[in-house]
Amino acid sequence: MSINHGIKSSGIRRLTHPQSWKDRFADLVIVILLLAVVASIIYPIWFIIIASVSDQTMVNTGQVNWLPKDFSLYGFRQILGDGRIWNGYRNTLLYTVVGTALNLVVTMPAAFALSRRELRGRRLIMLFFTVTMFINGGLIPTYLLYKQMGLLDSWAVFVIPGAVSVYNLIIARSFFETSIPEDLHDAAQIDGAGWFRYLTRVVLPLSSAIIAVIGLYYMVGHWNDFFTGLVYIRTYDKQPLQIVLRDILLSNQAFQGGSGATSGAGYGQEYADQIKYGVIIVSTLPLLVIYPFIQKYFNKGVMIGAIKG
Repeated sequence: MSINHGIKSSGIRRLTHPQSWKDRFADLVIVILLLAVVASIIYPIWFIIIASVSDQTMVNTGQVNWLPKDFSLYGFRQILGDGRIWNGYRNTLLYTVVGTALNLVVTMPAAFALSRRELRGRRLIMLFFTVTMFINGGLIPTYLLYKQMGLLDSWAVFVIPGAVSVYNLIIARSFFETSIPEDLHDAAQIDGAGWFRYLTRVVLPLSSAIIAVIGLYYMVGHWNDFFTGLVYIRTYDKQPLQIVLRDILLSNQAFQGGSGATSGAGYGQEYADQIKYGVIIVSTLPLLVIYPFIQKYFNKGVMIGAIKG
């Protein structure tokens, strides 16, 4: 026992070498740089949070740095007390859920088909897809097209035109080509499985990482979609959250500016700035809440796309 223990301990001593001062210095520099990057990302978010509940005079004069001062929820009361915001939340949630589901239903089978060598002309088809990334008809032709299709002032304008993102299609196709072994298809054929069954029973269950990544990309795009509602929607009840928040911000700025003419312009601008910070939090909070639940899939999927392209 003692001999074996001595052999093992000596082996451990031979395999583990103490770090030199150069290695320690390099590790220290790496840690400092990483902390600096993390701080540069987290601090702006934290500043918006404390600024949204602080006295804006202190914010504008640089007195608010780490903790809120003169705590006030006026901005959030103005935002959440406006009935329009709940309608905007409902619309954006509908557009995001339906749009993301349609995106995945269309993108994943299309990417799988384009990844198969059995598909004749797949390179030509992929070329047609790729051309759309560089050539656009422009706003006016697109508007006229949507009008002829009956998409104007309809919830479908948020969902149908962007059913496929070519960028996400290329990522998913590359994943299928490099990460799904061909032996699985051979085994599925032996068991009598067709293409649809092979896709749904074998390929998609093994593609949870890339599905999470692409789904997050689509979800963020739908949630932040501002331009579609601004140009193609006329009925206010159908407007997404981003348009509603913009209108709340503009209306409060106009109101505070008018009241500021009699009670001091700075006083009115103070509340307008507080609402501005509150609008940023209200619009981004749902995404910040959802992201931690899919972070592990997101990190894995990003690395797959980066390494195997």
